[in-house]
Amino acid sequence: MRKILFLCGLSLLTVGTAQAGEVSVQWQQPEKFTDIRPANDTRKAYRERILKKFDSFFAELAGKLPEGYKWEVTVTDLDLAGDVDYFAGGAGNPLRVVKDIYSPAIKFSYVVRDKHGEEVASAEEKLRDMGFMQTLNSVNNSDELRYERQMLEDWFSKELLPKVEQYAQALPKVSQ
Repeated sequence: MRKILFLCGLSLLTVGTAQAGEVSVQWQQPEKFTDIRPANDTRKAYRERILKKFDSFFAELAGKLPEGYKWEVTVTDLDLAGDVDYFAGGAGNPLRVVKDIYSPAIKFSYVVRDKHGEEVASAEEKLRDMGFMQTLNSVNNSDELRYERQMLEDWFSKELLPKVEQYAQALPKVSQ
């Protein structure tokens, strides 16, 4: 069972499942982010669509946390892979051109709490995947945010999940 809560203006997402952790995502002034420029959509509609996709990425990752854990994320900047070229599309139609010099990046802070509210991990992260075009698992993947998704999944599995697992192993075992 999943529950989703959006608050207008704050862009807050809360998602939970019966067998997993929960996440709340806050987007801090997304209109000022480095790059969420649309190639062929209005700025506001494109930004809202991109943020919703990132909300779902974070929700998928939270599903890997232990039951009862809460993950609070505040995103402060986003730079999508590629860059919008206003002349590449011909006839005045801009295109997002993805080259290895336009790497994806995201800045965020987070706190993970266990089911008792105790802090498990917290940090400020600045992720940038300079080798994003060489490390993608599926070359044929057509998801427009495949590079950003891969960057977040790699960070989560290499950095955050081990911290959570180490914390869980260090807890004293209580018998009833």
